[in-house]
Amino acid sequence: MSDGDLFKSDVFQRTAVDTQEISIPQFNIIIGLVLSWGFLANWIMLKYIPPSSILAIHPILFFIGYFVSCFLGIYLFNTSKNSIVSFIGYNFVVVPFGLIVNIVVSRYQPELVIEAIQITAIVTVIMMIFGTLFPKFFQAIHGPITIALLAMIVVELIQIFVFHHVPEWTDWIVVIIFCGYIGYDWGRALRIPKTVDNAVDSAAAIYMDIINLFLRILRILGRRRR
Repeated sequence: MSDGDLFKSDVFQRTAVDTQEISIPQFNIIIGLVLSWGFLANWIMLKYIPPSSILAIHPILFFIGYFVSCFLGIYLFNTSKNSIVSFIGYNFVVVPFGLIVNIVVSRYQPELVIEAIQITAIVTVIMMIFGTLFPKFFQAIHGPITIALLAMIVVELIQIFVFHHVPEWTDWIVVIIFCGYIGYDWGRALRIPKTVDNAVDSAAAIYMDIINLFLRILRILGRRRR
């Protein structure tokens, strides 16, 4: 399953300037640093937290903690105008996402994971470039990809609980959807006021898009290697 609009940020709706603005290069660098911290934190969790210790948690307690942490994090970076508070909220999102990544990645060979990381990085950069060059296009497709994502969530739930099998084509559709989200969110990030807090919040939203994309690419590669 993918999180998508279940954890959607409204940071990109901001127009007011509440703190001093920074330059566009500084804004982009902060986004990059915040994203890098999230991925580093996920790597640390992969290295030092055994998947068995995560799986030992009761599933109901795990998912309650997962959703509570994610929603708390999103609430903090959506409502706060303080970049430090927003960064704390970002970490409340990074940790539960990292636990999910830990469980999923443990099922695959390291070389497959590295390949998925490389593909995700390349696709992300390409979609950011497209989001910069064609912001109107991505703005126009936001409605359709949101409907498509919600439809795919329903389809996958049916596949899981009725047919007990999720076909590969669903992964490809979700990959396309999150490619659209990356381009859309990046294009919107370039249009909001350039403040440190908005940079942190933009990174948090884009981080969720990238992680969902990575998990789907990894699953596609895993299917192909069986």
